[in-house]
Amino acid sequence: MWNVAILTSSDQGSAGRRVDTAGPLIKEAVKDLGTVVDYQLLSDDEEGLVTQLQTWVNGGIDLIMTTGGTGLGPRDNMPEATRRVISREIPGMSEAMRLESMKHTPFGMLSRGVCGQAQQSLIVNFPGSPKAVKELLPVILPVLDHALAIIHGQTDHKN
Repeated sequence: MWNVAILTSSDQGSAGRRVDTAGPLIKEAVKDLGTVVDYQLLSDDEEGLVTQLQTWVNGGIDLIMTTGGTGLGPRDNMPEATRRVISREIPGMSEAMRLESMKHTPFGMLSRGVCGQAQQSLIVNFPGSPKAVKELLPVILPVLDHALAIIHGQTDHKN
């Protein structure tokens, strides 16, 4: 079992003007993969997102799932924050998520979410829409355990 943290990026949510429904969807979806040890709902401020991601990476969190802040809005900063923390992108995961999203809406191509590795942590960016999270979780969930095992040197694919 892996330890998991969930980060929701939302100015409206952090101000108490919107209830986060995407974060709880992710929490429920990963229950067979690991234990959610932390959940944070932060504003879209890039520096705050970087600080939280880095804290979890330095604290040994295996899997960090984010939701929100992946669009084209002026305050959508999750991909930039994630890139500042990761050492390696995993473009195939992000591409698979966008491809699946485009099956449901042409606006899926506008998502800028990234996936990557930071030390022994895997970070996965989801859009903020609960509908999108539901559509994309089945794409990502089947590979997470194997990806984490590789990152942790628990397979023949040693780092």
